[in-house]
Amino acid sequence: MEQMPSPNAPLKIGTRGSPLALAQAFETRSRLMAAFDLPEEAFEIVVIKTSGDNAALIAADKPLKEVGGKGLFTKEIEEAMLAGSIDIAVHSMKDMPTLQPEGLILDCYLPREDTRDAFVSMKYNSLAELPEGAVVGTSSLRRRAQLAARRPDLKMVEFRGNVQTRMKKLGEGVADATFLALAGLNRLGMSEVAKSAIEPEDMLPAVAQGCIGIERREADTRAKMLLDAIHHAPSGLRLACERSFLLTLDGSCETPIGGLSVLEGDQIWLRGEILRPDGSETITGEIRGPAADGVALGAELAKQLLAKAPADFFCWR
Repeated sequence: MEQMPSPNAPLKIGTRGSPLALAQAFETRSRLMAAFDLPEEAFEIVVIKTSGDNAALIAADKPLKEVGGKGLFTKEIEEAMLAGSIDIAVHSMKDMPTLQPEGLILDCYLPREDTRDAFVSMKYNSLAELPEGAVVGTSSLRRRAQLAARRPDLKMVEFRGNVQTRMKKLGEGVADATFLALAGLNRLGMSEVAKSAIEPEDMLPAVAQGCIGIERREADTRAKMLLDAIHHAPSGLRLACERSFLLTLDGSCETPIGGLSVLEGDQIWLRGEILRPDGSETITGEIRGPAADGVALGAELAKQLLAKAPADFFCWR
């Protein structure tokens, strides 16, 4: 029997320090407490400042791709786990690179939240209400490309930071509207911030949006035992399919990609799209098959989209 966490030997949970990251770490702790009837003191939340947090302060007006990409938000946390300073790490899966460093594994997912994007504005109630030439703030290359494809009249400005920072920027008039993940707002108890939700038929969300993943050392059998108890298998099936799709596309923060899988009994339905960064061309597709074959299905849909794309499809113009 693996030794259980205790107040004298707590399980150390690594996380970034933003309000949303902490909310996700607290949810993980609560689920582990309930699963094993453990007190809060059996767990220690360890806040780790990442390069991405520093970059957000230094270069908040620059696109993420110019300051290092998704790995900026995981590097120091994963180094701490490999060094043994923390036992597990809690991540927003839409921000995670498709491959983990050697020795680390992602095989625990909490029940997936709402996957949709939220339209947020202090002036307007929906994307359709935005007047011609309105300014939209977003740091997401996917959202930029999707908006450019649907509303080429809109002006877009770089808009990074946590939810509170972005709301402050809206209040200061930096932009007329922005988009946030509805899952994050729900987890923060701020669902009223969303003026409307964007349906997947209108804008496919980011791959893995709405899902919390928990990373551990591959050889850590105690962490595996603990995390197996809170793993949500249906979310795991969906994430395996979507992340295979992203991996085959070589997806990064430089690539506008949308993807969403839905379980239908023992089947899985995956929709995906790739876009030119300027929104001038969109290639879409979908695939269905046994949920157990989700990894293969994700890779196959990616190959189908790539086969339709010109060689320069992902290049900036």
